[in-house]
Amino acid sequence: MVSKLSSAEVLHFLIIFTIVLVFARLLGELCRKYKQPAIIGEILAGVILGPTILQHYFPELFKNIFLAVPRAYGAFDGLANIGIILLMFVAGFEVDLKQIRRDGKHALSISLTGIIFPFIVGFIAAWFFYQRIFSTGANNQFISAMFFGTALSITALSVITKILMDLDILRTKIGNLVLTSAMIDDFLGWILFSIIMQLMNSGKKEGSYMSVIVVLLFAVFMITVVRWLINKLLSVAHKNLKIGRVITLAICLCLVSAIITEYLGVRAVFGAFLMGVAIGDSEYFTERHKLILHQFTVNIIAPLFFASIGLRLNFVANFDLEVVVIILAIACIAKLIGAGIGSRISGLNRNESIAVAFGMNARGSQEIVLGLLALQAKIIDEKVFEGLVVMTVATVIVSGPVMKYYFLKEERISLPGEKTDDLAPSIVIEE
Repeated sequence: MVSKLSSAEVLHFLIIFTIVLVFARLLGELCRKYKQPAIIGEILAGVILGPTILQHYFPELFKNIFLAVPRAYGAFDGLANIGIILLMFVAGFEVDLKQIRRDGKHALSISLTGIIFPFIVGFIAAWFFYQRIFSTGANNQFISAMFFGTALSITALSVITKILMDLDILRTKIGNLVLTSAMIDDFLGWILFSIIMQLMNSGKKEGSYMSVIVVLLFAVFMITVVRWLINKLLSVAHKNLKIGRVITLAICLCLVSAIITEYLGVRAVFGAFLMGVAIGDSEYFTERHKLILHQFTVNIIAPLFFASIGLRLNFVANFDLEVVVIILAIACIAKLIGAGIGSRISGLNRNESIAVAFGMNARGSQEIVLGLLALQAKIIDEKVFEGLVVMTVATVIVSGPVMKYYFLKEERISLPGEKTDDLAPSIVIEE
């Protein structure tokens, strides 16, 4: 017989849900007030409510809220994991395949150097520091090096979009160049990480080759055949279903894709991300559909996930200054040099190249999601994960002001005559 939550367990679940959501939203809005992404406040809410502060100073209160009824917290954790799936689904909306096809050639040098150089530097660094930092006893040196290289390669598309909007250059030539480069980075970065997960799950060498092929074929299948089928399906739904039912259909498709990729051993978030790309590309999934899903996900469900990160770890006990400094230094140097070289190759001048490089250096929710998945898979330990979180927060805080300084310093930027009609997506994830 299936055991349902008792009335007391439901009550406790609601208490946990309410406390976490209120703290996450309040601190998230406080960060937005001071021009910082809400994700910083949401993680901080979990740090305050978790082992780092609440359990340390008020152990009984922490126990009564989060540990007294394990099944209630288990239900909350399940809901938080739905939040991460929906967040990556919404993130997929931002990858505009039409824009990549249109502007991809111009953005290719920025994107490729912004991926390849950080990947190589990250791989070598992780290989060199493996015994000192990255060894967890549950994985091998090659997988750890592959992961760290990938973690340094991904750019926070949503953070860059927000910065470009704040600077009023989202629809300029430079703005579109940066945005397209970040789209390509995000897309290739998640494919790389999915390949790593498959390599880790494959015991035999020949099985690893097959795993890589499976990931690549699935990604190609999703953005070609499935994208075409979904566009046809949504065209019918758009004519015959109300807006709420179209959104329900989209979420169901997202969950089906997440189930398939989780079954294949690639992680559910990758399937959700690919489905977001496929659905977001359809003309029948309108900006209104995207906005409703975006508002619900970013303001209600995603904060639960980011707060849950702080609930999982003791950020004081696991904090290692050496690890944080090494990760932050390697991440920034690799990305700034790689994206800067690509910017110069693409024809940008010095000020524009520096601004673009710092924009591409911004990390966000994708890096934290990727790091948490790696932590759960025992590719990294808590110290490395906390180093990645600190690196994410630091690059987000620095990127906006530096981009603004160098863009405004360059007099040719932000001319009204440079604006285009419809090259940039209008939905932004407030991280």
